[in-house]
Amino acid sequence: MKNIEMFYLKDCPYCIKAIRYINELQNFDNNYKNVNITMIEESEQKELANSRDYYYVPTFYVDGKKIFEGAPLKADIQNVLDIALEKDTVERSV
Repeated sequence: MKNIEMFYLKDCPYCIKAIRYINELQNFDNNYKNVNITMIEESEQKELANSRDYYYVPTFYVDGKKIFEGAPLKADIQNVLDIALEKDTVERSV
């Protein structure tokens, strides 16, 4: 299983939505509960955030590769989790 890093801001409505989608997916499928997601609050970990190439939050990296950035749909979050689980998914360029 691959590791996920999620860059977010506490008050960002898109980040709140992404976290809600993560929780919904984890409650729906036990496989998603095993996914390791490191949550990085951008304003609290500025040095780490500045070391990554992204403009919008939430942004998801899987094993260091940017997979998704911006306003998420539930399917986008599911794709990130599936990539971490190494399920058959389509990696899209961001």
